[in-house]
Order: sequence, then C-alpha cells, then structure tokens
Amino acid sequence: MEQLQLPLLWFMLAAYLGAFMFYAFSFWSRNAAIRNLALKFVYVGLVLNTAVVILRSVLIGGLPLNNGFEFGLCFVFAAAVAFVIIEKKFNLSAVGLFVMPVLVVLSIWLVSLDLTVQPVMPALRSYWLAVHVSAAVISYGSFAVSFAVSIAYLIKDKKQHDNTSRVQELPALKVLDEASYKLIFIGVPFLTIMIVTGAVWAEYAWGSFWSWDPKETWALITWLVYALYLHTRFMKGFKGKRAAWLSVLGFAAVIFTFFGVSYLLPGMHSYLV
Repeated sequence: MEQLQLPLLWFMLAAYLGAFMFYAFSFWSRNAAIRNLALKFVYVGLVLNTAVVILRSVLIGGLPLNNGFEFGLCFVFAAAVAFVIIEKKFNLSAVGLFVMPVLVVLSIWLVSLDLTVQPVMPALRSYWLAVHVSAAVISYGSFAVSFAVSIAYLIKDKKQHDNTSRVQELPALKVLDEASYKLIFIGVPFLTIMIVTGAVWAEYAWGSFWSWDPKETWALITWLVYALYLHTRFMKGFKGKRAAWLSVLGFAAVIFTFFGVSYLLPGMHSYLV
C-alpha cells in the first residue's frame, strides 16, 4: 500500500495543475463554462488529496501529523477545503486562478520528499501534539486562501477603473475584502490554539513551556501579524488595500515559519523535515 502514495500524489498534482490551467484559460477567454470545468478539477484534486491522507493514516496507524510530508499533505488538503467552502459562500470561483498556484507548488514539494513510513518518535505520541498540529493545519489552510484572495484584491484594485481589463472578471473588491477577512477571522483562533497547545506539549516533551526555539518565535511573529490585521480592522476600520497587504505579509510569515525555519534555522523542530 505504501507504493500507492506517490502515484496518488502525482494524480493530485495533475488535477490541481489542470485546475490552474483551466482557470487561466477561462480568465483569458472570459468563459464561465471553462471556469466551471476548472472547479471540477479542484474537486478531483481534493478527492485524491483526501485519499492520500486516508492512506497515510492507515499506514502509520493514526493521524498523519508527524513530519514535514504529513503536515504538508494536510496543509494542502486544508487549503483546498477552505477554497471550496469560501468559493461556495462568496462565489469566488475566479479566485481559483490565484489559489491553485499555492496548491501546485506545495504539491510539487510533496512529491519530492521521502514518503517512507518511519517509526513515530516517543515525543510525538501525545494528544497535545495532535491538537497542536491539527490547529496549525486549519489555520495555515485558511491563511493560504486568504493570501490568494488578497493578491486578487490587489490586482483588481490596481486596474479597477480599466473596464477593458480582464480583472473585471474577478469578484467585486468589497467581496474579496470580506472573504479574506472571514478566512483570517477563522484562522487566528486556530493559530492561537496551535501556540497554546504547542507550549503545553513542549513542557511535556522538553520540560519547558517556551524556549524561544526558532519555530516558536516565528509562530509568535505570525500570530502578531494576523492579530494586528484583526486589531486594525476592528479598532481602526482598516479594510481594502492596507488589509490585503497585511494578509500577504502574514502568509509570508507562515511560509517562513514552515519552510524557512525548518530548513534554515536549526532547532527542536528539525525532525519535521
């Protein structure tokens, strides 16, 4: 069964890549039927993504949350689910043009990794870890789609007065702004849960709630960026372009927390890659 992982991942990548290509063609041709076809490819990719998650769970005998590959797999799954939900609520199918590249890049990274099932480290056998990483997956997935929606906002805002531009195919700026906000509003509580449960797990595993490990520090920086987003929106009424740039900055912090810290800054989370 272990050998099935890589073919399924390649099919998943092909589906997400196909969705991106059809979204791009529909954007260029302004063809709604092709956009609907692109969304069907997203569903196919999500089904395959789900299959790999289930297969990995069977292989390891638990939730696939123990290393970089498993987290990345669930990260892609969460982002795809977040996009499908937000697409239905706000009719944001056209934004798939900006969401799919994120899923494609992450999927390419996944197929490059060693998929061999390894014994789970004793420190990882914890209920707190399962909650910690599950919360991270949900928050990161929400932030990834918020980032894509914010990019769409910034592009449309730049050419909103050009009635001949194809960016007019994107949803209204107000809709994009609200969708990005809703995703961040969902993601921040889960990011908070991630940090709190991570501290509890760290005390259990390493004897200290907080040690300023690079991953901990950058997770806190990420939380501060998104907390600033919500604070300025609630207290100062920041919306539109300023909010979109904060969303982009927040996701940059997410990516550095996961990839930059894991690969560039040694620490107690090094086993995750």
